[in-house]
Amino acid sequence: MTTSWKAIDAAITAHLPSLQKPGVLALRPGFKMTAGKMTPVPAIIATVAHKGPVAPDQCVPPMIAGYPTDVRQATSLELLRRDDPQAFAAWQLRGPTEYTLPLHDHERDAATGALLQAPSSAALPRSAPLKPYQPAPGVALDAVSGKVDLILHASPDAGWLQLRPFLAGTTHTLTVGMYDFTSAHILDAVVADLAGKQQMSLVLDHPAKNPTADQTDEQTEAALQAALHKRLAFAWAAEAHDPKVNAAYFPNAYHIKVAVRDGSTFWLSSGNWNNSNQPDIDPFKHRAGADAIAAKSDRDWHVIVSHAGLAKTFEAYLLHDLAMARTVQQTQAAAFAEALPELETVISPLGKAPVTYFKPKVLTGVQARIQPVLTPDAGAGNYVSNFLALIQSARSKLYLQTQYIHPPQNGAAPGFTQLLDAVVAQMRAGIDVRIILSQYETTSGWLEKLQAAGFDLSKVRIQTGVHNKGFIVDTQVVAIGSQNWSGDGVLHNRDASLIIHNAEAAAYFEAIFLHDWVNMATPAA
Repeated sequence: MTTSWKAIDAAITAHLPSLQKPGVLALRPGFKMTAGKMTPVPAIIATVAHKGPVAPDQCVPPMIAGYPTDVRQATSLELLRRDDPQAFAAWQLRGPTEYTLPLHDHERDAATGALLQAPSSAALPRSAPLKPYQPAPGVALDAVSGKVDLILHASPDAGWLQLRPFLAGTTHTLTVGMYDFTSAHILDAVVADLAGKQQMSLVLDHPAKNPTADQTDEQTEAALQAALHKRLAFAWAAEAHDPKVNAAYFPNAYHIKVAVRDGSTFWLSSGNWNNSNQPDIDPFKHRAGADAIAAKSDRDWHVIVSHAGLAKTFEAYLLHDLAMARTVQQTQAAAFAEALPELETVISPLGKAPVTYFKPKVLTGVQARIQPVLTPDAGAGNYVSNFLALIQSARSKLYLQTQYIHPPQNGAAPGFTQLLDAVVAQMRAGIDVRIILSQYETTSGWLEKLQAAGFDLSKVRIQTGVHNKGFIVDTQVVAIGSQNWSGDGVLHNRDASLIIHNAEAAAYFEAIFLHDWVNMATPAA
């Protein structure tokens, strides 16, 4: 943080008795909010259990040592941190990442003045020990150049309309790495499309149940086992918070969304095989019926690539993940230990249907350079080095649409901080930088951390339902993938992206981005 942050913290500690009013939970440096919008004015933030009228002698003073104060209502997670630290730790470490509560630098417990600490996995009933990650042996994540076939598409518009024929085209093998697989229409399609002699290999994570789920991930696995029998090679992902493994290679998520068909064509996406990412709609034939579902669905970007070399690379990695995961499966897996408590909804998930639905764009035999990117791999396919170069390459435009940006605690995740600093540098250099984030960025102070990291919030907009993790540079390059912008997302968990150097592909997704910027997103500041 900046020197002024330290000065504000010094003011807080020097005047702690004046700030220790009834109901005040935490104190920290931050920015003043006015009329629901963040300003650049440094302030003392006082988080309270219940915001409302109080007696004058119980009010937080409006000014402390020349700094304005800003009294804010505690979120459900902030109240849980006070009331049940172990349940709070479960939410922070095992709950949906988009709900994660940021730990601000110099944030202090109001009652004691002690600095608040991030919860440790030691606070949880169970966390599998991490083993050193090893990449697929003998498989390089090198860029490829040449002629390639691409099917570019987005959700809610045409995600399922393209995934469905992709699955139906399986003749021999379908190899899948997936975070969440809880949609009945996708499960039914997989079972029907693999009714012959096709083989399926699947590594599946075990996240908390998706709100749109038709069935649990366990029920998906059971249905596939019943339908495919020995034609299914399956393992629960080797991530540390899954009770179905006794050791892990990834700290908290197997977040990849890749399917390889017959070793020659693959589908790569920001979206899971669930209903919010792959709604069963056809807005081009039935617009009226599609709108209501689309309004509750997510924005995701997908690509189907026909290139035997890249397909075999991803298949090798997925099969290697499967082999590693099979060595650490629990024979008698415990039930989920975290049993996440119900929390009040802190944001409204209400979205709206797109003004324009975008049909898929089919590019056949086009010249392209494609860089495969896998996390947590090093070398040619490393996320930080590739995306740092991509961001720094922008000369006129840098568009980013991602679910959230979670700046790390000061000094943590230096590789991720490099990426954040590169975006800030492009903003300051006068590049046309535009960023669309989901509604989750507005909760619990994440926008505040973004501004503290140097981001100009006038270049940031908020769109309900954003789930993609896409970049467009100078209408020449587009990046599609699953890495969320957090330390674990870009450095440690299993995720996959493609950086596609092709102007037609970039222009296609740029049109969707600009549609959302104008029609679906609202200014963050």
